[in-house]
Amino acid sequence: MLLALVLAVAVLGSGCGPAQAITAPELRGQRSVQDLQPDMHGRNLQQKEFLKASMQGYDLSEADLRGAVFNTADLQNADLRGANLEDAVAFATRFDHADLRGALFRNAMLMNSRFADAQIDGADFSDAVLDLPQQKALCARATGIHPGTGVATRDSLACR
Repeated sequence: MLLALVLAVAVLGSGCGPAQAITAPELRGQRSVQDLQPDMHGRNLQQKEFLKASMQGYDLSEADLRGAVFNTADLQNADLRGANLEDAVAFATRFDHADLRGALFRNAMLMNSRFADAQIDGADFSDAVLDLPQQKALCARATGIHPGTGVATRDSLACR
């Protein structure tokens, strides 16, 4: 938003006519994944953006999604087994029925995201930010230990 404001001010100040500003999605479009494929197993997708992406049933297993941004993305029934989502942001993203076994969500921001019936055995949510109702629902079915970090899923969710 700040960059859009700076661009608008720069255009206005130049005396070239009415101000025109570029929107944040247009700015981010350069880093957005344009070639979404149903099979993205093991791909390096670090810091990529998935804005309103429909990725139902996609294979993202073992993908490197560190620092990726999912904004209102649909990952229902997706395969994220063993995926690394460390430092990822998933705002209002649907993980319903997704396979998250062994996924790493350390330091992820998962606000307004939903995980109904997602498989989370061995997933690591250490220091992730979740909505309290989602955290409680995940705790009700949390089992296993993450194969890489050795952290129990229940412990990573701070289950009581």
